[in-house]
Amino acid sequence: EIQAHLAEIYASEVSPDLISKITDAVLDDVKAWQSRPLEAVYAVVYLDCLVVKIRDGQAVRNHACYLAIGVNLDGERDVLGIWFQRTEGAKFWLQVLTELRQRGVADVLVACVDGLTGFPEAIEAVFPQAWVQTCIVHQIRNSMRYVTYRDRKAVARDLKPVYRAINADAAETALAAFDERWGKQYPMIADAWRSHWPHITPFLALPEELRRAVYTTNSIENLNRQIRKAIKTRGHFPDEQAATKLIYLAIERAETKWRSARSWTPALTALKIHFGDRLPD
Repeated sequence: EIQAHLAEIYASEVSPDLISKITDAVLDDVKAWQSRPLEAVYAVVYLDCLVVKIRDGQAVRNHACYLAIGVNLDGERDVLGIWFQRTEGAKFWLQVLTELRQRGVADVLVACVDGLTGFPEAIEAVFPQAWVQTCIVHQIRNSMRYVTYRDRKAVARDLKPVYRAINADAAETALAAFDERWGKQYPMIADAWRSHWPHITPFLALPEELRRAVYTTNSIENLNRQIRKAIKTRGHFPDEQAATKLIYLAIERAETKWRSARSWTPALTALKIHFGDRLPD
């Protein structure tokens, strides 16, 4: 694309090898960025993966690109790093979290994740005081997999009182009512919610300003969508370095459009109420 752009705008021919050498300078920035010191406390950390196709010998394989976004105590978002692994798994997430701790993160108040098995345990092994919040949107999507098309609207409607409850006790009552109506037909739905219950309900203890911030991993999924736009025309990358360069530049571009939370003061007040002994003076 760079080669075509230079040819179109400047009528100049530049070889792909030369462009690659020039853009390799980005790797120095990536190295410094990936190892930079981080803040001691993050109010919220979003953790998620996206799939990137990378050549491996004679084959092209899917690789998991691990990403983390931190929201500091001023409500400002920051991408904390990029990591690659063959597949997504809690074991590698443990390595990622350990690296974040080594770079200066002493505490995470709320960690927002999808429903990956073993993820909460990996987080709690490194940040034992963190509230682990399973993404409610992911939980609903997983529930809908069991439901016939005819029943989807009704099931989705009857799940709303669970995650819109005023507190965890009311949510438990709502789940019991849901199970009473749908349990015979779809017993696996209520069972799945109950099995993740300790990590589904933490956000219900928070006021509305914070609930909206932590009930879903949408913040990092929006970043994933912007990265996919940047890499979708590539097909696949020749190696991890090439993928890292483009993903890093896509992140840099995305971050220039981010703004601090408009109403962060009420959220910070709520954080002080719930986590006051863990916040710096």
